[in-house]
Amino acid sequence: AARLGLADGDTARIESSGGGIEAPAEITDTVRSGVVSLPHGWGHSRPGTRMSVAAARPGANVNQLLDGTLLDPLSGTAVLNAIPVSVTPAH
Repeated sequence: AARLGLADGDTARIESSGGGIEAPAEITDTVRSGVVSLPHGWGHSRPGTRMSVAAARPGANVNQLLDGTLLDPLSGTAVLNAIPVSVTPAH
């Protein structure tokens, strides 16, 4: 985190081939260095979203990081884990 210029509580910009989100950084030694862990949940404030409960909750919508062209070969669903991302301080 320090190498990236992020401290606990800072807003981080997380980007993948599918898109990008901003989320607060929580620095911990319980997650391996180089790994980003995000809860899957709230943050559905994009225009056109009809999920009123989710839209009323703060947070980042991790679905915005998914690349619709990356599919799990067994299930045919979107790849949800091990997505390469870059992390920078949000401006």
